[in-house]
Amino acid sequence: MTTSSDGEGRGDSAPAQASGGAGTSVSELMVHAYAMEAEAAERYAEFADVMLTHNNVEVAELFRKMARIENLHAQQIRESQGWTSVPAPSGGAYHWEGLEAPETADHGDLHYLMTPHHALQIARRNEERARLFYAALAERAESVEMREAALEMRDEEAEHVRLIDEWLARTPAPEKGWSTDLDPPNYHD
Repeated sequence: MTTSSDGEGRGDSAPAQASGGAGTSVSELMVHAYAMEAEAAERYAEFADVMLTHNNVEVAELFRKMARIENLHAQQIRESQGWTSVPAPSGGAYHWEGLEAPETADHGDLHYLMTPHHALQIARRNEERARLFYAALAERAESVEMREAALEMRDEEAEHVRLIDEWLARTPAPEKGWSTDLDPPNYHD
């Protein structure tokens, strides 16, 4: 995905706020919403590949499932808009506060020994950033139509946060020392 930035990359707790074309019209909002979901799906698929490289099959499968869920969200947006193909964003680029869409996970969040609990925490942070993104758009909306669309998207992301919270509650937390590799790589110069 093509992205543009108005600032530095985001931290885990930094609220994502929309800038530029993301908030000019409902149709532009939906173009950005589709891009956000599609980019999240791509990143989760990348994460699954990384976890498979490290033979962390359980977490790889979970990231694959998350990629399918995000692809489903993107498809729902596409269908709701009646698009046969997704329109390009105005100005030719997506406009995010940071370098990537608010729902896109950071590669720095990965650890080759991570557990499903860690993966779900990543997903929760992503959904929360997306919720904050839409909440900020709603606050700045210049029309009732735009405000309502942004609030609807905010509420959908809040529901995703709630669902992940339920999933986290059913997922065992990592044991103390989870990141200790008892069989580290053995190589010589």
